[in-house]
Amino acid sequence: MSLTQDLVAIAGAQNVFDDAELLALFSADESFTTPGMPWAVVKPKNVDEIRSIIQWANENMIPLIPVSSPGGPRFHGDTIPAQGGIVVDLSGMDKILNIDRQDRVAMVEPGVTFDQLDSELRKQGMRAFKPLLPRRTKSVLASGLEREPIVVPKEHWDTIDPLICTEIIFGTGDMHRTGSASGPGSIEEQLASGTKQINPIGPASVTISRLLQGAQGTLGILTWGTVTCGILPEKQKPMFITSDELEPLTNLAYRLLRGRIGEELFLLNGTAMANIIGENPEQISKLGSKLPPWIMFVNLTALNYFPDEKIRYQEKMVMNISQTLGLDVRPAVEGFSGKAFMELLDRPSKTYYKMKYKGGCQDILFKAALNRVGDFIKEINDALEKAHYRAKDMGIYLQPVLQGCSCQCEFFFPFDPNDENETKSVEYLNSEGSKRLARSGAFFSRPYGVWSDIAYSADAETTGALRKVKQIFDPKGIMNPGKLCY
Repeated sequence: MSLTQDLVAIAGAQNVFDDAELLALFSADESFTTPGMPWAVVKPKNVDEIRSIIQWANENMIPLIPVSSPGGPRFHGDTIPAQGGIVVDLSGMDKILNIDRQDRVAMVEPGVTFDQLDSELRKQGMRAFKPLLPRRTKSVLASGLEREPIVVPKEHWDTIDPLICTEIIFGTGDMHRTGSASGPGSIEEQLASGTKQINPIGPASVTISRLLQGAQGTLGILTWGTVTCGILPEKQKPMFITSDELEPLTNLAYRLLRGRIGEELFLLNGTAMANIIGENPEQISKLGSKLPPWIMFVNLTALNYFPDEKIRYQEKMVMNISQTLGLDVRPAVEGFSGKAFMELLDRPSKTYYKMKYKGGCQDILFKAALNRVGDFIKEINDALEKAHYRAKDMGIYLQPVLQGCSCQCEFFFPFDPNDENETKSVEYLNSEGSKRLARSGAFFSRPYGVWSDIAYSADAETTGALRKVKQIFDPKGIMNPGKLCY
């Protein structure tokens, strides 16, 4: 039997595809990763079909590349087949299996998007914890697995958040449930008895979910997961705090985070804000020249217990600290109100904000202490000059995580993919800029592409340990080979 015939026997003819036009969609993305054409695409409908596909792949030594967010854009090359193989498209597994308001948790399949989850959560007065402006087709579980930071740092207690428990089929074909979902009893029996899948630790003291995060599908395929959610506030008051310099805003961020003031809290340079609120390239360019150099967005919220009082004392604290630091607190920037900005954050993007200006974009993502970001900006500015890339076109997004103990730093570079000079300039920035940042102490916790070489070449012991882990969970190396250090 041919590959497609084998897959048809497992998933049905309507769920196996090998036409060239569809395969080409999975062969490349917005990154500079070398394209690779898959041999076929299969869309499993349930756990049993996923197990059968993995067992078949082991028997025939066929690479499998899991993909759960349908459509694009994709930016980091992690779903491009490095050695051919079969794309396992999980977007059809899109059921919301359970929502529990009391424990603020939702159980979802890998094809569930933020838009879909938020629509159901709002019916119960809840909302999803999201990264900044995820694209309309972004999978909730894929976001959690890739450690995309949520915009509510005070609810980010652990690196695994907001992902909690998972069910995974490893590369061996074995099914495993993590955390409190591991038992005793089936999931149905656990739910019937009142047990909630809200503790990621287990079985015993092991947290297998941590191995899955950042693994880029190289260990197995997630079939469902639970994620923490938030309660919709009774009242909220969004505001912008602006500055010509970054340091006063980082000082303000630390003080607000220590006091657990505000829900959404992050920092942007003027260019990044322009890319978010501008509707077209002309408007983005105009806004970029008018907006303040640095902007912090803070959304003060209160639930139904004395909401007016809570908003008042939070606002007073923000105003007092800002005044001490010489910062300007505003309800709007360039005519764009905090309320309108919150509405943007609460709905999926029609066009991903990093792509609106020039049609293409590359970014550099890393972790660092918020008070060290100024050093990294100096490094990247040197790289910008050598790449002949205009500094005013670079967007910067700073997201405190882990209650402010760390920060996700994003430098992004819009460019015209049809302009050969701009493309080469950004490709240089992606490579040489990343190396400069790494030498200065940037930590690439999401090692895609060139960052993988940077991260693993610097730590031979960790690399060796990870390869042993790969041997345990995927001994035949069928799961997304060629990624990370595998």
